[in-house]
Amino acid sequence: MSGSGWTSTSMPYLTPRATGVADAWTDEAEAAGRRGGQRILHAGEVDVPAEVARMLTLTGAETVVVRRRIIELDGEPTELTDTYYPADIAAGTPLAGTAKIRGGAVTLLAGLGHIGVRAVENVTARMPGPEELEQLRLGAAEPVLQLARTTYDSAGRPIQADLMVMPAGRQQLRYEIDIEVA
Repeated sequence: MSGSGWTSTSMPYLTPRATGVADAWTDEAEAAGRRGGQRILHAGEVDVPAEVARMLTLTGAETVVVRRRIIELDGEPTELTDTYYPADIAAGTPLAGTAKIRGGAVTLLAGLGHIGVRAVENVTARMPGPEELEQLRLGAAEPVLQLARTTYDSAGRPIQADLMVMPAGRQQLRYEIDIEVA
C-alpha cells in the first residue's frame, strides 16, 4: 500500500449504481472507514483539448462537456479529475452543471442510454505542474500519476474520457482482470 494506505480500483466507477445509492467514490471511501468527497470546480461546454479529442475520436473542432473536480479523502485533496463527454450526449443534462449527481455520472449516462461496456486506461508518472502542486498540496519534488481512461459503449463509441492526476506517493492502483474462456 501507499503512504496514505489508499488503494483504488476502477470497476466501481464503470458500473451504473442502483437508484438512490451514493456515487462510487463515496461508497468506496465509506467502506474503508473514511470520508470521500468532491468539489466541482467547473462544469459546462468547452472546446475539446487535443488529448481529449484523440480519446473521444473527435476532430478537434467540436465542443465537449467537462466536469472538473477535486476529489477529497477525509477532507484532503487526493485527486484532480477532469471528465469529458461528447456534447451530443451531455449538453443540457446535469453533466453540464455543477450539482452533485446522485449515483454518479455513470448512472446518469446509463439513464440516458449510454452504457459503458469497455474501458481503456493508460497510467503514466510525471512531475506536476504549478496548479497541480497547489491543488494537491504537494512538495516540489513529489511526482504524480496520471490515469487517462476512455469508456466505450457496445457500439465501440467513446462516451467518456477521464484525466485523473493523483500524488504518486499517496496512491496504489489495483486492477482485477477477468478472462473469458471461449
